Amino acid sequence: MFQEALNYPRNSDSAVKNIAIGGLLLFVSFLVVPTFLVLGYVVRTLRQVLGGVEEPPEFDDWGEMLVDGLKAFAIGFVYALLPTVIAIVALFATGVTAGIGGSNGGTGLAIGLIAVVTALLVAAVSLLVAYVIPAAVVAWVRTDRLGAAFSPAELRPMAFSRTYATGWLVAVGIGLLSGIVIGLLNVVVIGAILAPFITFYANVAGAHAIGSAVREMPAVEEGPDAPASQPAA
Repeated sequence: MFQEALNYPRNSDSAVKNIAIGGLLLFVSFLVVPTFLVLGYVVRTLRQVLGGVEEPPEFDDWGEMLVDGLKAFAIGFVYALLPTVIAIVALFATGVTAGIGGSNGGTGLAIGLIAVVTALLVAAVSLLVAYVIPAAVVAWVRTDRLGAAFSPAELRPMAFSRTYATGWLVAVGIGLLSGIVIGLLNVVVIGAILAPFITFYANVAGAHAIGSAVREMPAVEEGPDAPASQPAA
């Protein structure tokens, strides 16, 4: 799976053009809209891989890509609220503890304990969110229903599947590998220039890893919790 995912972005006569466009979009991602376009392309990649198409999509239908990117961002944003809420609640609890206890030693210990527990909880929840978000996006793409991204019935088969977990780990591994490559290139200065292109390549390869893993899951396609419809071609 790892090798196939790494090779996937190059499986097209337009590979160089696609990577160049994607990298340039990330290069100007500070303009915000290009980021949504890249997200839309990644969604389109997922859709094609889930449909069994082993060739990267083209950069066309920009309006559709933008809408898809906005929807994918919205899904990620909603899930990312969970660790944020936990951190805010912890800050509130810290303030209440400090207000009640004043400046005695016991209060300082309690505040420190709250801080440690909060840090661990936020880290654990953030990891869980990072694991669930791709499954949520896949659920939306497969059913063409945004609500499916938040449906336990849609997410459960993927979240508890070894196949999905393997695909997710491969995607994470590709992301880490791209970070190492960028770090090494930074030593010879050109890393900052090539980083957006490497990042785009890694995102597309990661989308293939997750999409192909989900496609190989009979429990998702044939089980009682399977989505009623397949993604649009």
